[in-house]
This record gives sequence, C-alpha cells and structure tokens, in this order.
Amino acid sequence: MKKLMIAAMIGALSTTMLSVATDAAAADTATTTTKKATAKRPEPKRLVKRKANPVKEAKVDPIPEGAEKWSCKDGLAFEMKGDMRRDQIVVVHWANKNYNLPRESTTTGADRFHDAASGMDLVVIPTKAMLFQDKDSSRLADECKTVAMEQGAPAATQSNAIDKTGN
Repeated sequence: MKKLMIAAMIGALSTTMLSVATDAAAADTATTTTKKATAKRPEPKRLVKRKANPVKEAKVDPIPEGAEKWSCKDGLAFEMKGDMRRDQIVVVHWANKNYNLPRESTTTGADRFHDAASGMDLVVIPTKAMLFQDKDSSRLADECKTVAMEQGAPAATQSNAIDKTGN
C-alpha cells in the first residue's frame, strides 16, 4: 500500500512538474515572439514636402526711394540713398537688404561709412567706391561708379566738396 501511495504521489508530482514545465516553455515562447515583434525595424520616415513658411523666409527690403545706383565690376551693383557731402548716415541696399551706415572720420580724405553691427563698410574715393564685409574681411564689390562718375565726374564726396569751395 505504501508503494502504491508513493507511486500515486510521484505520478501527481510528475504531472504537475510537466504542466509547470510546459507552461514555462509556453511563456518563454510567448516572450520570444513578443521580443521578435518589437525587435522589427521601424518603417523609414517619409519626407513630406511642406509649403514654404513666409515667416522663416529671408527678409527682403525694398530699394529705398530716391536711391542712386552704383554699378560695380563683375556685374555687381548696389543702391545708395543719401548725400555723402553732408549726411552722417547713408542707406546702402545690398543683397536685398538695407544697411544704415554711419559716417566715420578718416585721415586719408576718403569718405567711409561703416556699421560695426552688420560689418558693412563703404569706402568712397573720387574715382570709385568699394564695399567691404569686415566680418570675414572680404571685398563684396569693387570699382563701383555712378552714371555721372562713368562719364568722368568725380564722386560726390565730402573731400571733393571742400576742394571745390576752396576751403
């Protein structure tokens, strides 16, 4: 009888153990399947063409009214509003942007208008004007002349105005 009881208990235990092992194997398989499902690569994002945002587009300044055109070497040009003989600030329109350039005194007699914030620097001598960008030390435009200068007249600079009046 004892042997029968021991055999029944062993049978019950082995059935329970087999059931636990089967459940563990099933759970392990389910975890592996879940891991495989999450281990898939995500779909590549598709590029969506968006409409241009006018707020983020570059600001374009209009050419100042009454500005005079200066034609430069290599087909470049800028517009300038102001009288170099008397104004302390001139407006230069370059690359679709307006720059207010205050006058700076020089020892050479050239007229120089320079704005440290923007880095724009306009130097005018009697025969030509040059436009510089001092942030990267580059010359943006050279040999710039107005229509009158192309016909032989000197630039309308402060030093030329003083020479003509005899002062």
